[in-house]
Amino acid sequence: MKKTLALLLTGILALSIALAGCSSSTSKEKDDGKGGSSEAKGGVLIYGKGGDAVGLDPAIVTDGESFIVTQQIFETLVKYGEDDTEIKPGLAKSWEVSDDAKTYTFKLETGIKFHDGTDFNADAVVKNFQRWAQSKDEGKFAYYASMFGGFEGDEGHVIKEVKAIDASTVEFTLNRPQAPFLKNLAMPTFAIASPDGIEKEGDDFTKNPSGTGPFKFKSWKPGDTIEVVKNDDYWQDGLPKLDGITFKVIKDNSARLNAAIKGEIDLMDGLNPSDISKVTGDEKLQIFERASMNVGYFAFNVEKAPFDKKEVRQAISHLINKKEIIDNFYEGTAEPAKNPMPPSVSGYNDKIEDYDYDVEKAKELLKKAGLEDGFKMDLWAMPVPRPYMPDGQKVAEAIQASLKQVGIEANIVSYEWAAYLEKVQAGEAQSFMMGWTGDNGDADNFLYTLLDKDNIGSNNYARYANDEVHELLIEAQSTADEAKRNELYGKAQEIIHDEAPWVPLVHSLPQLAGSKTVKGFVPHPTGSQSLVNVSLEN
Repeated sequence: MKKTLALLLTGILALSIALAGCSSSTSKEKDDGKGGSSEAKGGVLIYGKGGDAVGLDPAIVTDGESFIVTQQIFETLVKYGEDDTEIKPGLAKSWEVSDDAKTYTFKLETGIKFHDGTDFNADAVVKNFQRWAQSKDEGKFAYYASMFGGFEGDEGHVIKEVKAIDASTVEFTLNRPQAPFLKNLAMPTFAIASPDGIEKEGDDFTKNPSGTGPFKFKSWKPGDTIEVVKNDDYWQDGLPKLDGITFKVIKDNSARLNAAIKGEIDLMDGLNPSDISKVTGDEKLQIFERASMNVGYFAFNVEKAPFDKKEVRQAISHLINKKEIIDNFYEGTAEPAKNPMPPSVSGYNDKIEDYDYDVEKAKELLKKAGLEDGFKMDLWAMPVPRPYMPDGQKVAEAIQASLKQVGIEANIVSYEWAAYLEKVQAGEAQSFMMGWTGDNGDADNFLYTLLDKDNIGSNNYARYANDEVHELLIEAQSTADEAKRNELYGKAQEIIHDEAPWVPLVHSLPQLAGSKTVKGFVPHPTGSQSLVNVSLEN
């Protein structure tokens, strides 16, 4: 989505990639008409990742494996800066905000078409928001409910009305001010999709998406590859630079790195911290480090016994040796977490003292809860590597060993990634490992989205509900003064820390690796980004 003056060289030879045993797309040359060859500027980038997308309709997915694909196909009204969460124009070229911060008027770019050939305009924006707001389906449109206080008619719903003033002007009227409103709109989940495509495809839109982005969807082989190809009619001149991207699923981190070393893929996420030296020691490869704006955590379903007792949750908080986990699995690329949001986000409460690793204290708390002899439980482990959790199974085993010290027998459970997310969201897990990469750089996106009672059934997987926390978070949402917001978020973190619905584990510095031929790739702190400016240059 980001603008550049660089021009895309055309006429690149279209590639047919057979990923099994293929050579990398970075070594492509074309005839210069004089019997020689010249460097290729286009080509197809092969991006290796640890898990398949759950779906390709950005409005209904919540996972990074999906968003890294959808951000190539779809665009939002406003967007983030290349390496931060400052708001920039997107499909909307400008906007005005009323004095009471309850009316936002956007002027849209004109002449843009969706990939299916239909027009992008104000009516299309309205139809997308109506689709979400009127659905009442918290499970399907979890992000909408999380970020905008529910759905149309709900007491806490932020958006009162979205209407088209004319073909290139759309007006949002809010029920109450929402400080992070523009940052919310920039989240990839609120990308504008083709209304005709949604109507035509129905539930299959997630398998055959149509947006306005720099790349068009081509094919999806579940569990293997997703292909997108250059949008020749893209509205930003000279972009994208690539002819296409193939997203290749290679579940094991080490196997993915081996594919990069062999030149079978051009770019990969989920680099094992222990493998960093292999990349830095290879002259054909380069390291990319994503700025930390995440949290990896171990959480309890507070509606299920025995985790409905605060003392049990606090006891386990004293049993997790975060330093040991970081030393063993992160190789210095993470720091211990004590709050549900990272220190890089405004409003972080650094005065909170973490639960220290103290087995005897844990035993005292279990005795207070009437469980001094321990108990049996299920511990759900993440099945895919994520930026905040490079190896969920091994971290789960470390937690399992810690719990055994006080007689707690933890049975490790896991599922395929899409099923894991669905079941955890539905409240099936007794305890589980999960994480979150901030979508917009605001504290609201951590505390309200993940731990407010409004979001039980969507992104509040712990099903934690506290009325005082809710009041603090809603007041913070509706307050423009940053110092006041930070004070409110600080108080909310104190309550959450005491009630311990989570054990925050780490804030990581995610590592990626790629060929030296990859140019223009800037890892975004939100965890994924458009690859519109990326090129392959020999």
